[in-house]
Amino acid sequence: MESLIKFVQDEFITKKDFAEFSAGDTITVYYEIKEGAKTRTQFFRGVVIQKRGTGASETFTIRKMSGTVGVERIFPLNLPSIQKIEVNKKGKVRRARIFYFRDLTGKKARITEKRR
Repeated sequence: MESLIKFVQDEFITKKDFAEFSAGDTITVYYEIKEGAKTRTQFFRGVVIQKRGTGASETFTIRKMSGTVGVERIFPLNLPSIQKIEVNKKGKVRRARIFYFRDLTGKKARITEKRR
């Protein structure tokens, strides 16, 4: 049964080529919003908290601060409305899922940048 699901996912779901990113990276996701007959592009810039899943069901969570309120958004990697993903900074973290980042404020909430 699992091989049948994998076969269907490989055949019918188009895989987009985005930049490689992981937890701790600051990225910008450009996605399309449809409002009635009009479409516009909006972006969401924040720190990747986690990547999970494989294949067609792969998702990633981004967290940003909007004023003093933390906003998180979960994007499926194969979402048709995603136009591009831009990696702004590569972060140096020691975990694959940085949920502890939610509780940090001020200077402690900074993630050091990886040297390239």
